[in-house]
Amino acid sequence: MRYKTNPIDRTYFADEPAEDFNVIGSVVQRSDALGHVTGRTTFFEDLSPPDLLHVKMHRSTRHHARILGVDLTDALAVPGVVRILTHADIPNNVFTPLKLIGVQPDDEPVLAEGKVRYLGEPICAVVAETEAAAYEGAARVRVDYEELPAVLDVEEALAEGAPIVNEYHGNNYFTYEGHHCRRIRFGDVESAFAAADHVFEWRYQSAPIEHAPTETTGCIVVPQPDGRLRIHSDTQACFFTLDNTALILGTPFNKLRIVGGTVGGGFGGKVDIAVEPVACVAAMLTRQPVKYVYSRYEEMQVSSPRAAERIYIKDAVMADGRITGRKITLYVDAGAYSRHSPYGTTKAAAHLPGPYSIPNVWADCHCVFTNRTPSSAMRGFGVTIGDFALESQMDRIARELSMDPLRLRLINAYRDGDMKAHRKVAEGTALVEVIQKAAEMVGHELPAEYRQMSSMDRASMDREGR
Repeated sequence: MRYKTNPIDRTYFADEPAEDFNVIGSVVQRSDALGHVTGRTTFFEDLSPPDLLHVKMHRSTRHHARILGVDLTDALAVPGVVRILTHADIPNNVFTPLKLIGVQPDDEPVLAEGKVRYLGEPICAVVAETEAAAYEGAARVRVDYEELPAVLDVEEALAEGAPIVNEYHGNNYFTYEGHHCRRIRFGDVESAFAAADHVFEWRYQSAPIEHAPTETTGCIVVPQPDGRLRIHSDTQACFFTLDNTALILGTPFNKLRIVGGTVGGGFGGKVDIAVEPVACVAAMLTRQPVKYVYSRYEEMQVSSPRAAERIYIKDAVMADGRITGRKITLYVDAGAYSRHSPYGTTKAAAHLPGPYSIPNVWADCHCVFTNRTPSSAMRGFGVTIGDFALESQMDRIARELSMDPLRLRLINAYRDGDMKAHRKVAEGTALVEVIQKAAEMVGHELPAEYRQMSSMDRASMDREGR
């Protein structure tokens, strides 16, 4: 593909028909590259409508507590404060971002109502003429709490007698088709352990991981003369944000317009509809443009991180390196609310037992509620931490058997046509070829029989006793 420069706006265009386009093996410039490097890209904060109001949030100072009272007197007395929003101002104050794909119950208040369930949960939104006045007003809100026991560990949250985090569920776990976890049952894993030459079991743990985008989460909402709201947002998912915001506002979808697509770093973290509903309500009530953007502290403290995960993996292994059974217990820390974690947990289950053909697999994947910041999407969430654990497990098995870790993987790698543990047929696997090429590129010697293996030929493994 060859490119020419448009002399009018200096953008690039192809000088060959579109049907001849081929990206693989060629250098293709990003469509937004020139705008970024020249500083001409427009972000939502570049907008400065007249009479712009600012929203800042008063947030919980407790991990878990009842709200006995909220005193707004001092906050309303701050010069420049226009009004303060509470849960009573939000038309539909309880939501779940995944309700559009049927993941319910709705379980998260937009603004806290009756209780707070994590440190930093939003309680009321101060709308002011300046950012400084909004900050001052938020600082002067007084909340009277009744402290409640908090649970911050996934296994403690599932223990008998643990304090209930999220009453919308009634338990500290998300329910999947009547089960307390997302389950896999494939073959007979206990028989595999009984017949194994070796049984290895290890635990893996990750911490929450913050996205830390250069541009913090935010939006500007501008009321239009026709009654619509124009929302300038750094959301990663414009229509997802529009639909969920409309449901929270109780307004027809066509009353909102999202202007977005330019994201100053997102990585999954800007899909949670965290700022748009409150900013929209403030704009509707004041009939003025409203800006709501996280401070860096808020971005680090209350924006959704990648979930912390705890994974136990127990493997039945034969002396020649064949893994005949794998048992996995996974705990995903959703924090106080669902957000995208039930979906991420399902993704994790579907990925087990990794890219390996293991005839007996048992897995319990728990989506657990704790009094921590709600977790959500981040770059392959549901798979990334699981892969870390699974591949660490393979390396440790190889060390225990004094075996080449690449050969161990080649022996167990799934092939096209293999049945996965969640009963989907593997297609286009290519793991064998990737391992072979990686070994070649780093000068890692593989015996001839391993170099001759193929992802498209299970018989090549059967001839080797697999």
